[in-house]
Amino acid sequence: MSPAPRPATPAAHAAWQHAARRLFAKTLAEFAYEEIVRPEPDGTAPDGAPRYRLPVTDHLTYRFTARRGAYGHWRVDPHSITPDADPFHFLAHAHDTVLGLSGDTTGHLIRELTATLAADTHLDATALTAAELADLDYAALEGHQTGHPWLVANKGRLGFSAADAATWAPEARTPHRLPWLAAHHRIAHYRGVPALATPDLLYGEELDPATRHAFATALTAAGRDPADYLYLPVHPWQWDETIAPLFAPQLADGSIIALPTDNDLRLPQQSIRTFLNLTRPRARTVKLPLSILNTLVWRGLPTERTLAAPAVTAWVHGLRDGDTYLRDETRVILLGETASVTVEHPLYDRLPGVPYQYKELLGCIWREPLTGYLDPGERARTLASLLQTDPSGRALTAELVRRSGLAPRAWLARLFAALLPPLLHFLYQYGTVFSPHGENAIVVFDQDDVPTRLAMKDFVDDVNTCDRPLPEHAGMPDDVRAVLLTEPPAFLTQFIHSGLFVGVFRYLAPLCEEQLGVPEREFWSLVRAEILRHHERFPHLKERYETFDLLTPEIERLCLNRNRLHVDGYRDRRDRPHAAVHGTVPNPLHAP
Repeated sequence: MSPAPRPATPAAHAAWQHAARRLFAKTLAEFAYEEIVRPEPDGTAPDGAPRYRLPVTDHLTYRFTARRGAYGHWRVDPHSITPDADPFHFLAHAHDTVLGLSGDTTGHLIRELTATLAADTHLDATALTAAELADLDYAALEGHQTGHPWLVANKGRLGFSAADAATWAPEARTPHRLPWLAAHHRIAHYRGVPALATPDLLYGEELDPATRHAFATALTAAGRDPADYLYLPVHPWQWDETIAPLFAPQLADGSIIALPTDNDLRLPQQSIRTFLNLTRPRARTVKLPLSILNTLVWRGLPTERTLAAPAVTAWVHGLRDGDTYLRDETRVILLGETASVTVEHPLYDRLPGVPYQYKELLGCIWREPLTGYLDPGERARTLASLLQTDPSGRALTAELVRRSGLAPRAWLARLFAALLPPLLHFLYQYGTVFSPHGENAIVVFDQDDVPTRLAMKDFVDDVNTCDRPLPEHAGMPDDVRAVLLTEPPAFLTQFIHSGLFVGVFRYLAPLCEEQLGVPEREFWSLVRAEILRHHERFPHLKERYETFDLLTPEIERLCLNRNRLHVDGYRDRRDRPHAAVHGTVPNPLHAP
């Protein structure tokens, strides 16, 4: 049953308008950044801010103030927009002329924007102060995040109803018990790191004896041998919407058998399909397929990548553990995807050309929990949380700097010293990059809220390697080599530029200028200084610094919104889409 609709009130209408104005300002800013729209200079506001105009029709021209920043960033003042700060009014008039959208793209985009706004108004209504946010633990803070800072429709979640969003979205902050199922070895495949080489080793750690007995009893009662099956949790939404209808033959012949819950309470993270275990914080996190379209892709689990996840983890861990700098000095935490169960669909997985969403339907990846890696007194927050502001506009970052007792510049230098060295060393020494966007990158703080080191997650989806032969890749196992994406050196650096610098620091820098008094140019000089410090530390890698050059005058402009609007739209694809490239932007790291 859907949640009861809230009564219309002046306060509810005002809250919606407030969120809509903010979203429209973001729309203008990110569309201008990607050159989907091209605002024209329109003089200067009384406070000195540059004014811009955006003609849409003969009778509609938007005007607003905006400040520019590094990488061609736009910061649009929501309160300056005239005549109307309604993103739907804008779409209704601009979709075919200014934006050049097809009717079907516009229709789906309106649905995504509406869902995003509904989530935003809920977040606003339950928002905490910066001080309260700073007191939250890692799991609780996840439920207060506002989503991808770059993508405009960042909480579209196509496939979810209103009731689904109220139940399963991270901002619902509702723990759940997940049901499990048993899948026969004919269609189910297990992989694990050496320490979890067999399913029994995994289940011995993840399931208590009573639960394993209950599962075996359920299979025996169905006339089945438990030894013939693998166990895995399943998202209840996925069970109802995808597994029950699309695996109906397998449910009928007993290849898949429903099991009860393991009774652990789990909380969805920002990625929606990943659950933290609240009942047993040292138990592994589970990542489950969820056939909804959100932030560019269907959120399933690709079969070949799920199978390869433990092998990728073993390889990445091996690089770190064999390198004293990574292991002992940076002490980087790599949250390994240590076990997986993949359940193939007997028909879809064998049909070439089938949309990729139908090849990502059922499986589970078990990821190491962060809790077990933290020292006494340490606490962790996603990098994305540093962009969070409270209802009064105060940033969580400003609160953390205050608590640390450090000068803002010193605190930022510590942040960059925690984040960059391990990422740079993997790039230069091993020709390997993670995707250090705001949710994958986790900042570890000491007891004084000073950043000390980095934790990274999501390897199999977001680790890429150099397409040039490097000696360090000689020992890469074939199954890892087959699944990891490779890129030329010039594009490999984009994962740090676009994931970290454009995707996070582009927003953090102006926030620090406004709330910490650190000019944006100085912010980027501190980033550059940390990169150069790493170069000086390892002079023997000079050739690699030139190969993987982070200090070029310009970089390619990767576009996420343009991909949705102009490249892929909402059509089904055989393969997962990638960010579009459109022109170049100046690199603020090129010169001090």
